[in-house]
Amino acid sequence: MSDVISGMTGFGRCEGALDDWAWTIEARSVNGRSLDVKLKTPPGLDGLDREGREAAQARFQRGQVGITVQARRSERAVAIRINPAVLSAYREIVNELVSTGVTPPTADGLLSLRGVIEAGEVEEGDLSSVNTAIVRDVARALDDLKAARRDEGARLTPLIQGFLDRIADLTEQARQEADAQTQAIRERFTNRVEDLTDGAAGLEDRIFQEAAMMAARADVREELDRLDAHTASARALVAEGGAVGRRLDFLSQEFMREANTLCSKAATLALTSAGLDLKATIEQLREQVQNVE
Repeated sequence: MSDVISGMTGFGRCEGALDDWAWTIEARSVNGRSLDVKLKTPPGLDGLDREGREAAQARFQRGQVGITVQARRSERAVAIRINPAVLSAYREIVNELVSTGVTPPTADGLLSLRGVIEAGEVEEGDLSSVNTAIVRDVARALDDLKAARRDEGARLTPLIQGFLDRIADLTEQARQEADAQTQAIRERFTNRVEDLTDGAAGLEDRIFQEAAMMAARADVREELDRLDAHTASARALVAEGGAVGRRLDFLSQEFMREANTLCSKAATLALTSAGLDLKATIEQLREQVQNVE
């Protein structure tokens, strides 16, 4: 079963949580000539940058990819500890008071004194497991983005195939017109010469030679054969699927090169018209190819 071509526009999203952390990851992409990955990560999780870029590079070849990580921590995510120096100072004072007959304080009373208990952020080293979990979900968001880009490619496929069919039809039409072009050139040249020479005898061979030279210069069979070859190559790329945008873009340029040459060699209005229709269809094809990875 053939693969499908991939587009370059899409969106992916993933949510996750671990311990006191929760996060949302969004991955977006738009068209681009090469792969450009940009990440936005919260403070303290800057190490995600390398993993995120590597994950994107493993999945995509073209497009501007943006990854946004929004992570938040619950208010309970604090580290509680006792300051032994402050507690020791309080105990010395309490012991002196107790020796004078004051009732000894309770443990909770001592712990409630200012400075005995300190609260602070969990050490940065505790973020390693959170970082690992977020990296995993970045990969999931990128997988969703990849699926969205494949869906876009599936929608682009019939459009591109339709333009290729149209190019094939116009190429055949141009071939039929080209077959009649040689005779038309000969007749046109004969009429002009006869008008200029007033039907003088002995010019038949000269007319034939000149007409043959003009017909050779106007021969478009080579251009038509190359158009057929390019059409077959483009159809094969679409059937191959995946990231074939660069090669399709190159073929679009080659299509246009042959169509331009065809128009420059056309000696009849019918062939010129077919060439212009070819150029218009090739331009439409190229616009759609710009969306292919």
